[in-house]
Amino acid sequence: MLFGQKINPIQKLLVLFAILSLAIACRQDKPTTYRSFVSPMIGQNIASGKEFEVKVLFGSERKVDSVVYLMDTIRVFVKTDTTAVLFKTAGLKLGNHLITAKIYGEGKSEDLTSNVNILSAKAPDEYTYKVVNTLPHDTSSYVEGLEYHDGFFYESAGDYGHSSLRKVNPPTGKVLQQADLDKQYFAEGITVIGDKIIQLTYREKVGFVYDKSTFKKLSEFQYTTGREGWGLAFDGQKVYNTDGSNTIFFLDKNNYSKTGSIDVFDNKSQIDNLNELEIIDGKIYANVYTTNYILIINPETGVVEGRADLSGLLPEGYFKTEDAVANNVLNGIAYDKAGKRLFVTGKKWPHIFEIKLVKK
Repeated sequence: MLFGQKINPIQKLLVLFAILSLAIACRQDKPTTYRSFVSPMIGQNIASGKEFEVKVLFGSERKVDSVVYLMDTIRVFVKTDTTAVLFKTAGLKLGNHLITAKIYGEGKSEDLTSNVNILSAKAPDEYTYKVVNTLPHDTSSYVEGLEYHDGFFYESAGDYGHSSLRKVNPPTGKVLQQADLDKQYFAEGITVIGDKIIQLTYREKVGFVYDKSTFKKLSEFQYTTGREGWGLAFDGQKVYNTDGSNTIFFLDKNNYSKTGSIDVFDNKSQIDNLNELEIIDGKIYANVYTTNYILIINPETGVVEGRADLSGLLPEGYFKTEDAVANNVLNGIAYDKAGKRLFVTGKKWPHIFEIKLVKK
């Protein structure tokens, strides 16, 4: 079109349509802010005793009348503004905690969630060991439980078709008394409560109660506390129990029902595969299955206060096959309270070792 040339009606319509289309194409709606947690990040690790900031990205599109912040199911803060808040962790149980922000505004509510893991505030003390004495041990015993009482070892041997409860003479390793389990049962942890011995089974969801003197089975009980039956120990007041997770359960000493629990963490993560247990000077000593570690655990908090590396107790290469190396691991802790002697062994090991822990 030449300069000065008149525009006919159709051209005018086309120009108007082009301008309108351009305006529509260029128009951008203001984006809506996606509400979310700025902090804490999902699964963030927090040292016990430390405070952490809880901050939410609210956006400006919707009015906020109030915000209720919860830790698990407990209301912690109520705010009428959108500023960040500080959560305290002192006294909280170790492990996972759910953080919820309930946002109220314009007659509606919206829930945002995140979570944190509360860990031990301190790295565990590290220990090595010194062998004090080496005692013989029956290599047919796939050790699942070990205790020392009245001058004798009481031992639970596992595996289907080979499970038993045993009374053993420490100096000779001779089995003085034995009660065999039916082949349908895989024996697990034991503990002595007065004149009785309590024994768990692996996946059979049943436990047995024996007379300590005669090994006569007195009764059975249903075990439904953990996903599987693993370790047992008794401190004179309550029974401690593991199931292969990072949880230690508390059981009633009379009916073996669950009364509480702790979750076990060091300063880095949860510790799974907790197995055989012993109570020594008010602390829980626990084997970590398939490792050479024994943990020293605070029974009130679940904090790992110490870790003993027992590598080298058996000569390297003692077990010849890959299967034997994988399965015949350290497991079994017993304590002579009167003599203050600590004993350890493993599955099908040729020895029970009396050791002293040495702090690094």
